[in-house]
Amino acid sequence: MAFRKDFLWGGATAANQYEGGWNEGGRGPSIDDVLTGGTKDSPRVLTYVLPDGSKHTTTMFGVNNLPEGAHFTQFDEYLYPNHEATDFYHHYKEDIALMGEMGFKCFRLSISWSRIFPTGMEEQPNEEGLTFYDAVFDECKKYGIEPLVTISHYETPLGLTHAWNSWADRRTIDCYLRYCKAIFERYKGKVKYWLTFNEINCINHGGWMEAGVPSADPQILANATYYQFVASAKAVQMAHEIDPNYQVGCMIAFMQSYPETCNPADNLLNVQAMNNGSYFYMDVHARGYYPNYKLKEYERKGITLDIQPGELDELKKGVVDFISFSYYMTLVVGTAPEKETTAGNMSFGRKNPYLKASDWGWQIDPTGLRIALNNIYDRYQKPMFVVENGLGALDTKEEDGSVHDTYRIDYLRDHIKAMKDAVELDGVDLMGYTMWGCIDLVSASTGEMRKRYGFVFVDKYDDGTGDMSRSRKDSFYWYKKVCESNGEDLGAEPAQP
Repeated sequence: MAFRKDFLWGGATAANQYEGGWNEGGRGPSIDDVLTGGTKDSPRVLTYVLPDGSKHTTTMFGVNNLPEGAHFTQFDEYLYPNHEATDFYHHYKEDIALMGEMGFKCFRLSISWSRIFPTGMEEQPNEEGLTFYDAVFDECKKYGIEPLVTISHYETPLGLTHAWNSWADRRTIDCYLRYCKAIFERYKGKVKYWLTFNEINCINHGGWMEAGVPSADPQILANATYYQFVASAKAVQMAHEIDPNYQVGCMIAFMQSYPETCNPADNLLNVQAMNNGSYFYMDVHARGYYPNYKLKEYERKGITLDIQPGELDELKKGVVDFISFSYYMTLVVGTAPEKETTAGNMSFGRKNPYLKASDWGWQIDPTGLRIALNNIYDRYQKPMFVVENGLGALDTKEEDGSVHDTYRIDYLRDHIKAMKDAVELDGVDLMGYTMWGCIDLVSASTGEMRKRYGFVFVDKYDDGTGDMSRSRKDSFYWYKKVCESNGEDLGAEPAQP
């Protein structure tokens, strides 16, 4: 058997895309609550007002140089799909029962920070919010499901942005640690696995989603990233002090790329792309210090970090216990004049002619996952966890309620095979696998419902309609066998085209 006996099979979600209940239970607004819906071709926008009362919008990527006094808020004329999302807040018992039926060993979810500290600045947590997650974790325990909790997943309290531009200010470190202390103490014995920040490297594409920072200025984002590293390192130490059994990991959007040719210039460019896009963030989390290549880059660009006495030692003392990452696709980089491009998971690159693509143009590369696992394990020698992987697709619900998503089964089968080869043939240390969007949720990048990932279809649509009923897709029954067999029963091979 390739996978270890305690391998954590499961699924993954995020509160901002799945939970809903945005203004219930004492929850405050988060940075995601002012993001409108969008499409593949029409991006989501942030909505804000100026002191004179005029209404404005800006794209969520690259938001920068906003007028003074800009206040982010909701407008009646826009749809904000994350407000209700797919309503885990009111359906958590039903949804966790479905996960139990599939045989999940693990459920990755995030806690909504503003449900615990509504503005992020309170001294005491919101008891109603804490009680909600108590109920969620108790429900998981009923089915033998281990929670894997992301502490900050694209959902910084909006109050911190309005107060001091959130992670652009080091005061947010203390707010984050107060939040960590509250949940580490409250859920001791209920949660074992934690992730400090979701896809922390996506701050590369602008400060809003990852850090609640309305800026794309490299100096501002460098310090925001540094503050998050310090906060993460201190959170790791705090977790171990509160409960030595806690296991704390980092989470990276892993951007595996290939050089376009064997031209040495292309290969050098690829090394730089991998370093800046993924490895830098893993290096600090897993090794406890800034790599020289990043320090030299900052030197060239005139970027200085706001390092306070003792903080570099904190980075060393707060290295993570394991490395988790999302993997959806690979990209190509090259120095020749640009050819056809592709995009996916907030990353952009050249198109690979050897690969097929999803409905949204994300190139499908199972072998790239095996390569990624080998590269990461060789570099850090720490246990790994694939906490996001899946296929966003246009699902059709039949009249009898069924969804025949063989394309999703084929995608997942091939990626699980790649993981199996990495473990069995290459000897990597892999803890688990949580498929992204196990129950349909709102797309982070486009704000769509029609871009579906789940094993469970949720009756919710891009115009906000739908009764929120749940129904099992064909992939539900397939994944049940995968979980039951510890990855040995992957079903029949897909028919060859």
